[in-house]
Amino acid sequence: MDRNTALGEFLRSRRARITPRQAGLCDDGGSRRVPGLRREEVAQLAGMSVDYYVRMERGRHLNVSETVLDALSRALRLDPVERTHLFQLAKPAAGRPRHTATRPQPVRPGLRDLLRILGHTPALVLGRRLDVLASNQMARALLTDFDALPHRERNLVRFMFCDGTARSLYTHWDIHARDIVASLRRDAGRHPHDPLLAELVGELSVADGDFRRWWADQNVHRHTHGSKHFHHPMTRSPCSWRAETRMSTW
Repeated sequence: MDRNTALGEFLRSRRARITPRQAGLCDDGGSRRVPGLRREEVAQLAGMSVDYYVRMERGRHLNVSETVLDALSRALRLDPVERTHLFQLAKPAAGRPRHTATRPQPVRPGLRDLLRILGHTPALVLGRRLDVLASNQMARALLTDFDALPHRERNLVRFMFCDGTARSLYTHWDIHARDIVASLRRDAGRHPHDPLLAELVGELSVADGDFRRWWADQNVHRHTHGSKHFHHPMTRSPCSWRAETRMSTW
């Protein structure tokens, strides 16, 4: 996942969703070849040269300053999660990439004890790529028995798109599936050199049209809490699960 290419794709997707009127620009009412803002309009709003902005979108390697990124964030009306994603794409952590992606992600004994204590509440421990590192009995009964799956398949994104029961299990599957893809996109910005993540995205892009379309949307999402509703085969009526999520940094 080349970060310069990813930066250009993200910028194009963000300007495509903003109309000149929303950006406070005069709309001449004529036909526009592209949805949303033109490159020169983004450059105008951000107070930078058109040539410099075009080079950013084309994936040219640039040492972009924080001042420029702040200006782009305002011009493109990025929310805090999108702004952080932009900075991670444009200014990755210094130093060489750490080759830790393929190492097992450990779960502290205290977390495993907590899963057992939450006996009547479905609970998961998620790691990078939304890998399911641990789950309690209620979570396995509600979703699937992740412990019975091969390690490679213990992943919440794979479950959403590859398990035949997921689409009927979630009352609003499309909403939650889009959020899952956006969470994975955020993870890709934080860990651009993760070969397992690239493999996962490639496989799902080939296998599922919904995933492929939503991945191309370039949306990013940081899930912290919310409610999920299910049509579970063991219940006679829809059930609700309040999801309180805390993501660890791996």
